[in-house]
Amino acid sequence: MDRFNERTLTEDSETASTRQAPETPDAAAPGVPHPRATLALTSAATAVALMTYTAPMVTLPDIAAALHTPLSAQAWLLNGTPLGLAALLLVAGSLADDYGRRRIFLAGTFALGITTALSALTSSTWLFTLTRVAQGASSAALLASSLGLIVHAFPTARGRLHATGVWGAFVSGGIAVGPLVAGAMPDWRVAYGVLGAAALVVAALGLRTLSESRAPRGGRPDLAGAVTFGLALVALVAALTLGRDGWLRAPVGLLLLAAVVLVGVFALVERRGTTPMIDLSLLRHRPFLASSASGLFTGLAVIGLFSFLPTLLQQTLGLSAMSTAWLFLLWSGLSFTVALQARRLAGRVSSRHQLALGFVLHAAGVLTMLGALDSGSWLRLLPGLVIAGVGSGLLNAALPLLSVESVPAARAAMGSGAQQTFRYIGSCAGVALTIAIATSAGSGLARGADIAMVVSAGLAVLAAASVVVLRERERA
Repeated sequence: MDRFNERTLTEDSETASTRQAPETPDAAAPGVPHPRATLALTSAATAVALMTYTAPMVTLPDIAAALHTPLSAQAWLLNGTPLGLAALLLVAGSLADDYGRRRIFLAGTFALGITTALSALTSSTWLFTLTRVAQGASSAALLASSLGLIVHAFPTARGRLHATGVWGAFVSGGIAVGPLVAGAMPDWRVAYGVLGAAALVVAALGLRTLSESRAPRGGRPDLAGAVTFGLALVALVAALTLGRDGWLRAPVGLLLLAAVVLVGVFALVERRGTTPMIDLSLLRHRPFLASSASGLFTGLAVIGLFSFLPTLLQQTLGLSAMSTAWLFLLWSGLSFTVALQARRLAGRVSSRHQLALGFVLHAAGVLTMLGALDSGSWLRLLPGLVIAGVGSGLLNAALPLLSVESVPAARAAMGSGAQQTFRYIGSCAGVALTIAIATSAGSGLARGADIAMVVSAGLAVLAAASVVVLRERERA
């Protein structure tokens, strides 16, 4: 982080200290953090949350068949979890800072275990979607608080760099392992039962190990902001989902208008609230803006495409769920490995440089895969999956570090929640957009997939350019 950032964050921290109580341990829990145990448990919970998130990617055809879900509604089966994540990550980050990061983390992890197990018992599209939304809300609590716990446990810059690198690697690891677990199980319902049990085990271990920390601001949770923001996101996803049947239809336009109006109401609520879930003035702080924009484009360009790509592979190349999971592992496994090793770039390559390079590599990898689905050979996908996997790993390593660097240390959970919120907003929109593009092409799924890949590559290039522009302006 350059001198400008250091000076700005120092000033922000001093200002914040005049408004709120200092960060303190909770008397009801062990006051001394155990750094390795904290990192291990938060990383494990994060991995389980991402495994739950990615599990339907290779089992979507089976889930849709079991729940009698039409093609036009399959976006909701994938978008339930990111919808809950995006709607509640900001308020979860604020709750973690105000009421205790350990408390919110454990509540979220326990809830994730219960709601994931309930998904296995659903019998309709909407019940499954509702449990997925609940999983997203639970994941929001544990994800937003986990980086706050890590910042508390690793107070030095060097230790924080290592810890956020490991945490980012487990994000990639969860993405990689989730489809394998789902594909290896005899039924998708069994997979959800196993993942639910895993979350409950992690939560139980955290009861004895994690220490509490908080940075209270006082006031009440910003429920009005959470409701208006969630409704805006639902309207946006609904508009993009309906768009596959015609983008100029009245329902699509009305839903988009509703989303815009609700975003305006959300901004008004946040400006007038005494304890907003996000301080909108941070959007004038370029590191925070870079972190938020990078999260948004990661969801739009990367997660949006790769969430539906496994289904496209099964429907165009005739691959089984397990075969698709192993092929998908080439991308996600490389992402995990690169994210784990990317911390070695510290001091030589800045977070924003890593982000720009990650987006460029994603675009290059996706363009390399053009025509692969139409060729009938999965071998054509391999070079592109390798290149895109390296790019994704760089993104997953740089995003969490930039998110905690972009805000004062006392607001680390809010910074993490904001960046991830934008990430899952992009994911919701990206999934709906990818499905709409891929399934509306008149020449078939393979041709539609190519168009979706070109759109994803274009968004990634735009993201790389945005990161570079923000950096240049900051230096100026």
